[in-house]
Amino acid sequence: MIDDAILAAIHVRIARATALAATRLRPFTVDGVALGLVDDIRATRLAGFACFDVGDDTVRLDRALDTSAARSSAMAEVARVLRREGALPAWRDELLAVARAFGDPPMLLIERGAARYFGVRTYAAHVNGIMRRDGRTRMWLARRSPRKAVDPGRLDNLVGGGIAHGLGVQDTVVKEAWEEAGVPEALARRARPAGALHSRKPVFDGLQRETLFVHDLALPDAFVPANQDGEAVEHRLVDLAEAARTIAVAQGQDEVTIDASLVVLDYLIRQGDVRPDQPGYVALDALRKLPL
Repeated sequence: MIDDAILAAIHVRIARATALAATRLRPFTVDGVALGLVDDIRATRLAGFACFDVGDDTVRLDRALDTSAARSSAMAEVARVLRREGALPAWRDELLAVARAFGDPPMLLIERGAARYFGVRTYAAHVNGIMRRDGRTRMWLARRSPRKAVDPGRLDNLVGGGIAHGLGVQDTVVKEAWEEAGVPEALARRARPAGALHSRKPVFDGLQRETLFVHDLALPDAFVPANQDGEAVEHRLVDLAEAARTIAVAQGQDEVTIDASLVVLDYLIRQGDVRPDQPGYVALDALRKLPL
């Protein structure tokens, strides 16, 4: 069981990081469907583009753009301009599908680095790399490269990546497991789905609204992660008590990303290491599925 003081620190850290500022967020709508949320500063900038109708209550994409291809083309040009202005520092050259619901036909495609500017809902797959050693359950954490645009140098789950257009959840798990940790495909396909979490937080380039598809992967005792794409620079094997202490760290070298902290917290709750009769359990549990 995780110490009550550690749980309190985890709650304070995640709650602060996910609290929305007292600012207006206008729905970003496409063909009458609310797909994102835009703050006042960004709404004012978007009013300068002919393809947006910015009102007091909405930021609406021009209804004359009535196909996914037309909308995607217009959004791509807007994204290129915003990038030149320095507003999209996390550019990826990777497209995400924006739809009414996950798996629906996309209403438009958007550059991944622009998704948070518009506050559109995105999707990611995360994997807890779990190992049993000396009778204890342990978890692998990865340190992100200091060169990454988002959360540079912070600790992360063993595997975690956004779901790009054209890929499914398991496809993403297999792809990211190899790139980030050198997990062979046959082993990666054994990752067990464990539900979905919702991560919503203000970020430097807008608003993140992301659904995290969580998986648990039991790894052989002899397995040692080996990054393949340069995006992770260290791997650390910790027991669950240390994992809990680590996600309570609010700053410094051992700070864990908020998304990964939610995934670790979820695992601790599911495994019974955080119990319903502990103080603050309900509040901690609620952090896993914030309204998007």
